[in-house]
Amino acid sequence: MSALSITYAGLFYIATILLVGGLAYKCWLYYKVPAPLKIPTTPAPITRSGVSYRLFKEVVFFESLFKSNKWIWLFGWLFHFGLLLVLLRHLRYFTEPVWFWVNWIQPLGKYASLMMIIGLSGLLLRRIVVDRVRYISSPSDHLMLLLLLAIGVTGVLMTFFYPVDVVSMKIFFLGLMRFDLQPLPMDLLILVHLALVALLMIIFPFSKLLHAPGVFFSPTRNQVDNPREKRHITAWALKLEQQKS
Repeated sequence: MSALSITYAGLFYIATILLVGGLAYKCWLYYKVPAPLKIPTTPAPITRSGVSYRLFKEVVFFESLFKSNKWIWLFGWLFHFGLLLVLLRHLRYFTEPVWFWVNWIQPLGKYASLMMIIGLSGLLLRRIVVDRVRYISSPSDHLMLLLLLAIGVTGVLMTFFYPVDVVSMKIFFLGLMRFDLQPLPMDLLILVHLALVALLMIIFPFSKLLHAPGVFFSPTRNQVDNPREKRHITAWALKLEQQKS
């Protein structure tokens, strides 16, 4: 077992702990933030099932972004849908036997990486070319897009131009899951790709990428528009009211 394999194994254990623990902590913080007012973006649904449908459209089709700007929607949707297919395709490295539907989407996931890169390139170009967007963009906005692009490009290079030992890759990751460390293929593209992925996992809970789970906690999206039918009061406000009475 090489020192590099052990280093990468430790890196992915740490990255996984930070990703899962960080996401759980951030979601808990979002859940605890009080929402003292009814502030759904109107027109808003008046039932819980309507709210679920609204969130579904927001998460799957980016409805509000579509209404706001068609170009951003197009690039954003290409990136996110491509990323989803790529992530699902990568499940083959963590399952044995591979689930049947994961096998089915392998061809789609292969070309979805190109969708992902096209979408990211469009979003990055927008931040560079459009004056008002460039003005409000921070270095972290560019760095996150560049990091995702680098992950996508190294993945495409391995998929289409420089094939790597995917069997050894799978053995390495299955070994990580079973706490049975296995050698990692010493291929430069693999090492760069995995290092970038681990970096993304580590910074994900502390970056703007948290908008992914955050949409479910947004009161403008998850509230029912029924202030006249039902009084809206948070638990802490109700507790104060009861103490005064």
